[in-house]
Amino acid sequence: MIPSPYLLYLGNSTEPLSVKTSRGVAAWRPELCIGEFRGERCTLSVGLDHLSFAQAYAQGAKTLIIGVANAGGVLGAETVSHVVEALKAGLNVASGLHERLSSHASVREALAETGKQVFDVREPPANLPVGNGRPRAGRRLLTVGTDCSVGKMYTTLALERALLKRGVNASFRATGQTGIFIAQSGVPVDAVIADFISGAAEWISPAREDAGWDLIEGQGSLFHPSYAGVSMGLLHGSQPDALVLCHEVGRSHMRGLPGRSLPDLKTCLEANLQAARLTNPDVKPVGVALNTSNVDKEHAQRVCEEIEAELELPCQDPVAMGVDKITDRLLECFETCEFA
Repeated sequence: MIPSPYLLYLGNSTEPLSVKTSRGVAAWRPELCIGEFRGERCTLSVGLDHLSFAQAYAQGAKTLIIGVANAGGVLGAETVSHVVEALKAGLNVASGLHERLSSHASVREALAETGKQVFDVREPPANLPVGNGRPRAGRRLLTVGTDCSVGKMYTTLALERALLKRGVNASFRATGQTGIFIAQSGVPVDAVIADFISGAAEWISPAREDAGWDLIEGQGSLFHPSYAGVSMGLLHGSQPDALVLCHEVGRSHMRGLPGRSLPDLKTCLEANLQAARLTNPDVKPVGVALNTSNVDKEHAQRVCEEIEAELELPCQDPVAMGVDKITDRLLECFETCEFA
């Protein structure tokens, strides 16, 4: 367990998607956050008080969370120097980047000097099994996407909250660094050896006998040349009974790949259903979750109505509109299926 409260690290970020980890933790676990640390060139904020490392420690912060992400998941010299400063100010440090904190000599020296701890949450559990595809008890929902960073984690967390509010047992199963910080558990599947990805999905969503739902955070996209592998592994290992398709309105190209367009929703949904049928032939789509932050309210509503008409599925923005319609469809479908 990572000691809280947290100070969220934004560094000198200028691109909104680069601070999605800090933004996610601030949005879903605000009670654990004391403030944010921003460099002089940072143009972003997650809405918390700007604090130095010393100020955060004085106010009771226990851990600096490196809440930034970049291509390759590297720390960078500036971030390493900030990590050392934070340790010397009395904070532990947690990171979800691929590059390990303790791989830097200056960090190791600061750890020896201060007695503080570092936590690399992108370290998969030891001895993950190979997936076997055998049916297991319980219900599972997986969020899938037209691209990376389109709202799969937010949608999954919103569905968990909606189901719990209705008295339905539900558990968010984290598969990325931000989700792991929020849930305090999970598997960083993009750091898992390829042969074990489906096994990792089976491991975090084991058989359950309480009529509840495991809600599994999706990653990547079957249509993204860089990350389709992890998406496929999650589809097979999750054995999802239900899929929710996630998409950002107005996105012009695949993240990190200018010139490569996103798939249309119908094609993307069918491809995900086809892949999921390998381990669950009865998988069903139950909704479309949109990120409409780039358009106005009227445009967002119009797009939702158009998608509902085309796909015959409820469509909502989980942040701006909630997920009640998608939750209704999920429960109605599987109540009907249960007694058919």
